[in-house]
Amino acid sequence: MDWLQALIMGIFQGLTEYLPVSSSGHLAIAGELLGISDPEQIMPFTIAVHVATVLSTLVILWREIVWVFIGAFRNNKTHSNPYGLRCLNDEQNYLLCIIISMIPVGIVGLSPLKDMVEGAFSSLIVVGICLLVTAVLLSFSYFSRPREREHIGLIDAFIIGIAQAIAVLPGLSRSGSTIGTGLLLGDKKEKLAQFSFLMVIPPILGEALLSCKDIMEVGVEEAMSGISTSALIIGFIAAFATGCLACKWMIDLVKKGKMIWFAAYCAVVGIAVIIWQLV
Repeated sequence: MDWLQALIMGIFQGLTEYLPVSSSGHLAIAGELLGISDPEQIMPFTIAVHVATVLSTLVILWREIVWVFIGAFRNNKTHSNPYGLRCLNDEQNYLLCIIISMIPVGIVGLSPLKDMVEGAFSSLIVVGICLLVTAVLLSFSYFSRPREREHIGLIDAFIIGIAQAIAVLPGLSRSGSTIGTGLLLGDKKEKLAQFSFLMVIPPILGEALLSCKDIMEVGVEEAMSGISTSALIIGFIAAFATGCLACKWMIDLVKKGKMIWFAAYCAVVGIAVIIWQLV
């Protein structure tokens, strides 16, 4: 991988991690177009750009993160809160919702299903089909008008977590699946985008740690044989910068309810990818 390929892939990762168009699907498409079809060749790069997008989340949503962690260690008063639990303050319940949302994706990541999911990345047909599924979900969430609830509850957090676990398939947008599912459940738009972006931080970091373990097993020098240090840095910076822009932009778009345009985009790209692979 040269610096130009790293720049393009970094931009793709940063933008598509937050926009509901599937970062994994777009990276698979971009990799194929750029002649990088084997993800094992660029594992350090993949780790770097995913960590970069996590850092962009921390930068954009730092106030919400500070609010959660300060409140998590604050003394409690026995009271009933909007989440329906007693003896826990709002920040602790929010953190509990994030933890519960991580359970489904943790099960998938630590089970034999992981190998099946990784195998799906080799098929752009799967990517195209999953992009169409993303388009359908975004369309349903746009046209449905459930009564909005002020807070995301524990049951909703688990259901949204299931959507995140399913979205490990390439072409299924993680942000589109989680936000779209939350909208169908009736959760408030302003809360959903923030919750969706915060809930993915632990799984991404966990996956990065597991990938680092794989790199150590094969050897750092061998793992880096397909990419230069400069390309790694360029990809990281590109993913971080575009991730900051996309994260902020997506929060505003969800508030304004303009997800339907991404449904149309995913439908067009999905159909184009399927035709490209079949012709």
